[in-house]
Amino acid sequence: MKNHLVRTHRSAERFPREEHLAWRIAEVAADPVAVAPETEEMIVNRIIDNAAVAAASVTRRPVANARAQALAHPYQPGATVFGADGRYAPEWAAWANGVAVRELDFHDTFLAEEYSHPGDNIPPILAVAQHAGRTGRDLIRGLATGYEIQVDLARAICLHEHKIDHVAHLGPSAAAGIGTLLGLGAETIYQAIGQALHTTTATRQSRKGEISSWKAYAPAFAGKMAVEAVDRALRGEGAPAPIWEGEDGVIARLLGGPEKEYSVPLPGPGEPKRGILDTYTKEHSAEYQSQAPIDLARRMRERIGDLDRIASIVLHTSHHTHVVIGTGSNDPQKFDPKASRETLDHSVMYIFAVALQDGAWHHERSYAPERAQRPDTVELWRKISTAEDPEWTRRYHSTDPNEKAFGARAEVTLDSGEVIVDELAVADAHPLGARPFARDQYIAKFRTLAEGVIDPAEQDRFLDVAQRTGVLSADELPQLNLTVSEDVLARAPKLPKGLF
Repeated sequence: MKNHLVRTHRSAERFPREEHLAWRIAEVAADPVAVAPETEEMIVNRIIDNAAVAAASVTRRPVANARAQALAHPYQPGATVFGADGRYAPEWAAWANGVAVRELDFHDTFLAEEYSHPGDNIPPILAVAQHAGRTGRDLIRGLATGYEIQVDLARAICLHEHKIDHVAHLGPSAAAGIGTLLGLGAETIYQAIGQALHTTTATRQSRKGEISSWKAYAPAFAGKMAVEAVDRALRGEGAPAPIWEGEDGVIARLLGGPEKEYSVPLPGPGEPKRGILDTYTKEHSAEYQSQAPIDLARRMRERIGDLDRIASIVLHTSHHTHVVIGTGSNDPQKFDPKASRETLDHSVMYIFAVALQDGAWHHERSYAPERAQRPDTVELWRKISTAEDPEWTRRYHSTDPNEKAFGARAEVTLDSGEVIVDELAVADAHPLGARPFARDQYIAKFRTLAEGVIDPAEQDRFLDVAQRTGVLSADELPQLNLTVSEDVLARAPKLPKGLF
């Protein structure tokens, strides 16, 4: 990996295009380097993982609405939409499938300077692959790039510090991945990256306060914008440049300001793209920084015994966890029993309380209104707070994978004055956790989430196709889709009519 210094340049300053971050990313995307076997194996795992969470969310209102919008745009050759027959415009397929993948906040994650869900790259890149008649091998190459660029940007450039949503890294990574998929030259990819970034910068209010369904829609919108950006770039249209480093560019006006410097790591020429291997998926349907606290709560239940004896709980954790999903956010909604699922998903206080009481976590039952409004849950929930611990913050930012941690130390004070303490650095499903996820665990997660939604024979068919992704022909690639019966789709809420 080579680190590239990125800073603002005045318009009058000589700044060759070859030194623009967008150009350097485009060169990585255009590099025909082979995909390593371990990278390909993990890509297949994540294709299965995305399908699992899409199946579980297929009848939820935001997903049904996004699907209805996509179905209003049939197109040939087009791309497939989860739960639907036929082919649809690739940008709208990317949109619908992107919402299905993100709605439950249950797929993969990478946490560094910035947060990210790199699996958000899969829907737009897959949609373009199906539409453009590309093979499974092409798809694997495109996804390796999408993950690599997403991870590299997240390692180096903090967005949330400046209240910019993390999907600002997704537009460029998806555009780069599509460029690799299609075998485009650096010039075209460069223009697409610039357009994708320019159209996908937005504030973090989508993940603050009264969190709405836009939390799931924002990444899908970024993927849709990436598809459209590549289309325009192929037609010869350009982008604002230099998009990151310009005098009025993203760094100067949206991030650290004209004096800020970032060091962005990118693979060198001929270097394999291995970024996906540093990412991790979720065993529980909750924000990633609450994965280890869920496992910690389950582990502490027996030691605590009678939960009514709890006087207070303090979770000592990283700055990111404290201010995003903890009491450091200063969001009263995080203690509201009538809050949306999206808000509860971002309240580690709620999550820790329910995990303590239930000893388990479920993607639907744990968020049900009757569950959130249980009086004993509300009472326990409001006894929980978070506190930033510099050591947990240091470990969160560590570049040593053996030291990097996303957990917490729980201090449970009982009404007797006794204090019970335990800590967990990484979730059980993390590569360094007690039960690391491998292919068998991804398949088990798929089976669990698809139960009652996808017919068993259809589950078998999809898993067979997914595990052969690397050798699928262009004609076979549309089989990377899930068929859902009309009876299941009928469970979705009745939707009002939109414009389309």
